[in-house]
Amino acid sequence: MTKLSVIVVTKNEAHNIEDCLASVTFADEIIVFDSGSTDNTTELCKKYTQKVTVTPDWPGDGPQKNRALQAATCDWVLCLDADERVSPHLAKEIQAAITQKTFAAFKIPFRSSYCGKLIRFGDWRGESHIRLFERRKAAFTPDIVHCHLKVQGQIGKCQHIIIHHPFHHLAAMLYKMNDYSTQGAQLYFAKQKKASLWTALTHSIWCFLRGYLLKLGFLDGREGFLLAMSNAQGTYYRYLKLMYLCEEND
Repeated sequence: MTKLSVIVVTKNEAHNIEDCLASVTFADEIIVFDSGSTDNTTELCKKYTQKVTVTPDWPGDGPQKNRALQAATCDWVLCLDADERVSPHLAKEIQAAITQKTFAAFKIPFRSSYCGKLIRFGDWRGESHIRLFERRKAAFTPDIVHCHLKVQGQIGKCQHIIIHHPFHHLAAMLYKMNDYSTQGAQLYFAKQKKASLWTALTHSIWCFLRGYLLKLGFLDGREGFLLAMSNAQGTYYRYLKLMYLCEEND
């Protein structure tokens, strides 16, 4: 019988983790790798699994997920972030998908919320990611932020969704924007990319126009505007931080 492992990487996710893990109780194994939470994330995780590992460092998104993947023992793996939930229909679809022999992995569509409102348009429209895969046929890239899977074999696509709550309120959005823009700038700097104030301005303006106008973000009303603006600001600060990194290391 084909079995499923779920892997989740956490840090200070007490407000999210129970809903995440409760949505995957159908799995045969749940593995959590925590990066030194200072809240009660790990205690909450132990309500659902005893396979909770606390690491002394944060090596980056890809390396940490590969650590969790190495601990998995089942034939198939579902990777989730703590702010994601498997919908009931997707749970049934996953259980069927892991019994087939055609595909080595599956893309799963996402439906994300912005401060409580589910978004239909803009940059998040049509979002999907490879999250379900055969354990021996995939690994995460070593990127420190927003890693992705490299898969050996054909990739299918699920029909049902992962529900994504990246931030529940404005303060959380601002925190993540600052964190992601810093990590993104460091990644670009490591790749020897350059930036100027003009780079930051033009990229951020294009980001807003793409999300709000070209991808119909305005149809999501107030939150559509706020999302487009947030993405533009994140882009602006990423390139601005890269500019200063380059200047500091000239």
